[in-house]
Amino acid sequence: MNYYETDPEFTKRLEHFITEEVVNEPELELPDVTRYMAVLAALIGCQGTEVYREVLLKALNYGMTPVMVKEIVYQSVDYLGLGRVMPFLTITNEVFADCQGIDLPLPPQETTTLDDRLQKGIEAQVKIFGEHMEEAWKAGHINRFLASNCFGDYYTRRGLDLKQREMITFCFLAAQGGCEPQLIAHAKGNMNLGNDKEFLIRVIMQCLPYIGYPRSLNAISCVNKAAEE
Repeated sequence: MNYYETDPEFTKRLEHFITEEVVNEPELELPDVTRYMAVLAALIGCQGTEVYREVLLKALNYGMTPVMVKEIVYQSVDYLGLGRVMPFLTITNEVFADCQGIDLPLPPQETTTLDDRLQKGIEAQVKIFGEHMEEAWKAGHINRFLASNCFGDYYTRRGLDLKQREMITFCFLAAQGGCEPQLIAHAKGNMNLGNDKEFLIRVIMQCLPYIGYPRSLNAISCVNKAAEE
C-alpha cells in the first residue's frame, strides 16, 4: 500500500521525524550499521513485522551483512520466545531469497559444542556481568539454561561481538516493555563492556519512532538507574 497516497500528511511528518530529525540530531547520531542493528532488534522486540521487512532492506543497503541480521534474529529467541520470533525469521529468509547474492543457509557461525556450551556461556556471562556470575548457573534450572542456552548457544557465536550482542539485547527488552529489572541488568552489562550511558541513550532515541515514547522513557529511566548503581 502506498501511504503517500492514502495518508499523505501522516506519512510526510513521520518520515521527516525519522529521517531528518532523529537520525541527524547531532547529540543522537549513531553509525549507520549500529543504528540499523538497534532498530531491527527493537522492531523484533515490539513485533513490528511490516516495518521490519521495510527496514531490513535499507539495513542491507547501508552495510549490514546477512550474517549480522541472522544473528540478531537468532539471539532474539531467548528474549522474546520462539512464538514471537518465527515471523521475523520467515521475513528475513524471504527478503534474502529476493536479494541476489545471498545464498541460504549462511556460513556456520557457532563456536561451541553441546559439551562445552555451558562453560563457554559462563565465561561470556562473567565478561559481561562480573565474577559473581561464575557460580550463578548453579542456582536452578533456569539459571543453568541461561548459561548454556542463552549465552553458550548464542552469545558465543561469530558475526557479532559481545558489545553488539548486549546492545541488541537491550533493544529487545526495551522494545517489548515489562522487562525493567532485566533492562537495568543489561544496561549495566552494556556499561561494563563499554557501551556507556550516552551511547545507550543514543540507541534509545534512534529506536523511539518505532517503539514509542512510553517505552523509550522507561528505558531511559532504567539506564539512569543502572548508571547510579
